[in-house]
Amino acid sequence: MTDATRATRSRRGSSAEGKAEVRRELATAAARLFEERGYEDTTVDDIAAAAGVGRRTFFRYFRSKEDAISPDHEAALARIAEIFATAHPGEPTTGLVLRAGETVFELYTDDPRLSLSRFRLTHEVAVLRDRESASVDHYRRLFTRNLRARFAGEPDGDMRAAVTAAAVVAAHNVALREWLAAGAVDDGGKSCRERFHQVVALLPGEPARPGDPLHAVAQRLEAAADRLERSHSG
Repeated sequence: MTDATRATRSRRGSSAEGKAEVRRELATAAARLFEERGYEDTTVDDIAAAAGVGRRTFFRYFRSKEDAISPDHEAALARIAEIFATAHPGEPTTGLVLRAGETVFELYTDDPRLSLSRFRLTHEVAVLRDRESASVDHYRRLFTRNLRARFAGEPDGDMRAAVTAAAVVAAHNVALREWLAAGAVDDGGKSCRERFHQVVALLPGEPARPGDPLHAVAQRLEAAADRLERSHSG
């Protein structure tokens, strides 16, 4: 590839859309070369050349060749933190953690073919597998930290935060692995979300707070259910 072509591709990275495209091409090139040549025999220069950019451009997007094959977990963690930070205090915790967890699926479902390559490689290459395991712990700690703040002052708040975070992250991983193992069907993440939502039945119940509008609504619904049940039984 000529220097002029490389320069054109480098300039393409000046816009948000262009940067996302360059990043995706580098990740795709890395996955292909890791599968064809092997992880150890592939260099950063090989990946950059295959994507049609220079070495310096590669390092503007990734710190190492391991990073090139990993989803953009830093961006996903930042989105989750923003969701918690901007959530209404009265939003039910169950809906909040589902909403936050769903955003991570986009790292995988936007490009199912690349996700399948990553899935195979993380099973075959120890350093990639260790890196993915570390990212799971980052999500668990982020959820725990935000839930601990949300449950502050409540009975067993710290324990509820830890249990909820662990359950949400574990369920997310189960849903993602099942989707990948089944061939990563391109359904826009629908199957992942449906499987992930099953975690609701496993989460600790959210304590009702007297004076909370949601608590009042819950009381009215319970009363209506009682009246309906009595009318049927009578």
